Amino acid sequence: MKKKQMKIVLQMASGYGGEFKTWRLPEAKADAYTDMDFYVEMAQLAEKGKIHALFMADTPALVNDLTEDTPMHSMDPLIAMTSVARATNHIGLVGTFSTTFNEPYNLARHLKALDVISHGRVGWNAVTTTTQATAANFGTHVKVSQERYERAHEMIEAIQSLWGSWGEKAYLHNKETGQFADMSKINPIEYTGNYVQTRGPLPIPPSEQGQPPIFQAGSSPEGVRLAGRFASGVYANPFTIEEAREYRNMLRQSAVNHGRSADDINVFTGFMFTIADSKEEALARRRKVMAFDPQETSQRLDYLSAMVGINLKSFDVEKPLPENVQQMLQPHWQDPRSPRAVTLLQEGYSPLDTLAMGVINYHPVVVGTAKDVADFLQEWFESGATDGFSIVPDLAHDGVRAFVEQVVPILQERGIFHEDYEGTTLRENLGVPYQYGILTEKM
Repeated sequence: MKKKQMKIVLQMASGYGGEFKTWRLPEAKADAYTDMDFYVEMAQLAEKGKIHALFMADTPALVNDLTEDTPMHSMDPLIAMTSVARATNHIGLVGTFSTTFNEPYNLARHLKALDVISHGRVGWNAVTTTTQATAANFGTHVKVSQERYERAHEMIEAIQSLWGSWGEKAYLHNKETGQFADMSKINPIEYTGNYVQTRGPLPIPPSEQGQPPIFQAGSSPEGVRLAGRFASGVYANPFTIEEAREYRNMLRQSAVNHGRSADDINVFTGFMFTIADSKEEALARRRKVMAFDPQETSQRLDYLSAMVGINLKSFDVEKPLPENVQQMLQPHWQDPRSPRAVTLLQEGYSPLDTLAMGVINYHPVVVGTAKDVADFLQEWFESGATDGFSIVPDLAHDGVRAFVEQVVPILQERGIFHEDYEGTTLRENLGVPYQYGILTEKM
């Protein structure tokens, strides 16, 4: 029996990386946000490393201050995905599109057309969207959770129905008979829900994978239920192996509850990294980025102080804490990141170096060598905590290359990452079943 191997997707963000100040580093490309050629270059590099897919998160609003920080997302995920699709051959393209602020026909058309031109490499990260800034852009307000998720179920049902409205054998384009398509196999869907309605059909034939697989990112009970019913991939944000394993088991059970196989869902754990020839060099790079914004670093020190139960600014933040103070540290019971912060401070890292190790980032962080990164990924994967990872380099410009050229060979040597793509479509490479039309009616 073939040894189970991890799956890896690369988060592209706005083209810079996961740290919003790295655009100021000498090696960074300052205009990466608007340079689609750079996106293509990073995608081709990731494809060289056999990365399963690119993941493009999105919120259709300006959600952060751009005075000194880069944007959080690309200009438009659909445009970025299309640019990459025409310049790559194997890597998947997963984009985030809201189930709340879209209509089924337009979104179904965009995604299926892109799936066809990419020969079956597109995935849809279906999110319900909770930001007020986004709601304001669409002239409305944020809906309550129940309404958002009820609409999400209907959106996915309607879109999958539209995807299947052109019969699998309807596309004939037969010059001898003169018949372009079999219209008896292309039919309206007449979908009428409480939140969305659409007639169809969608005039686009199936791609090589049938239709795009669904991804999901919500960890609420409603999100778990939506994932169990529809998702082939789930983006997760746990901070410990135990937390990750519990969440993965919950998702797998949800799939079973909806009449699917537990293995139909792949969990991708968010993971950030900085790679250098030594941990000291990697840490120095992180400290350099922190130095670009002393005010933000000061605010982060306040946050770290709350995490460990002591005012760290009372001490020299450039030096290790006194031993008697180290013993007084207590992790905050509501913050799963705080035990690691306490551990690092007790190991003799200064408060600033502890911050540089990424203890308050929104994903687990490894700052060190390629081997350090590979060891972390292997430990989480082999513990049953995840099926793979959604990786985020601190800076895309050199971080993607470092991962592809240094980490991937280690994972391949250990037999836990594939040597080549399993097939030509995203579904084949994820190991999830072919699908065409709506997956299930079971709620």
